[in-house]
Amino acid sequence: MTRVAHAVWLRSPGRAEIRPAALPAPGAGEVLVRTRYSGVSRGTETLVFRGEVPPSQYPSMRAPFQEGDFPGPVKYGYLNVGVVEEGPSDLRGRTVFCLYPHQTAYVVPAGAVVALPDDVPARRAVLAGTVETAVNALWDAAPLVGDRVTVVGGGMVGCCVAALLTRFPGVHVQLVDVDRDRAAVAAALGAEFAPPDDAAGGRDLVVHASATAAGL
Repeated sequence: MTRVAHAVWLRSPGRAEIRPAALPAPGAGEVLVRTRYSGVSRGTETLVFRGEVPPSQYPSMRAPFQEGDFPGPVKYGYLNVGVVEEGPSDLRGRTVFCLYPHQTAYVVPAGAVVALPDDVPARRAVLAGTVETAVNALWDAAPLVGDRVTVVGGGMVGCCVAALLTRFPGVHVQLVDVDRDRAAVAAALGAEFAPPDDAAGGRDLVVHASATAAGL
């Protein structure tokens, strides 16, 4: 019997739909995952939904298990947490994270999923992909002890970057965003907040975590 899942597809800019997706039987070294939570990246996926991804960025913006192409039709997304229903014995029944689009169930190589520690709530684990992006950004930026750092953009990635930076010894972090409501988030993360017009100058490091700031 062919099993059918359901996936979100962007049919054209501004128009999404639910489509059926046939699920193959998992082969050797593959897992069947039943989705529990699927997270939406407000910045990146808004650009995709509106059809505002520049053609020059199509290759770099492509998601690992994306189907279709920009501007559409395209199946996009990369924050998925589910339970392994079929696959290797060490993964069956485990809650896992995968860089998969918004789909109720899917089959992927076992190496594409990461089993979650038992004490990590599945709902929170959808942020794993965003935290990975923040970690990569800081590896590249290489902040130093005592640096004055500005993070431009208070979205998912920017807040994750700010949260990590506040754990660096002596680092002063300022989160800059046009949305003044992000001030409460910044305070909860241990960072200072400023709208663009009041952003501090003379910084040692600036991390651009805003799609607008990045020229997208």
